[in-house]
Amino acid sequence: MPVVVDFEKFRSAKNLTVAQLAEEIGITQANLFVLKSNRGRAIRFSTLEALCRVLECQPGDILKYEPDLD
Repeated sequence: MPVVVDFEKFRSAKNLTVAQLAEEIGITQANLFVLKSNRGRAIRFSTLEALCRVLECQPGDILKYEPDLD
């Protein structure tokens, strides 16, 4: 999928575990892992908003476009 969610450097900078981040943004660890591993097909705006609030970033900081090279 060409659009990926990449929040690891922001999570790391905040010294948050995946479990802590999931709790802070109000989703399960399993759903956060789906986003983290880019297996998700969509992201809710409310989840994106919560990620940006907790990680103190902008959506463009964590959403990346990586075209398929097929």
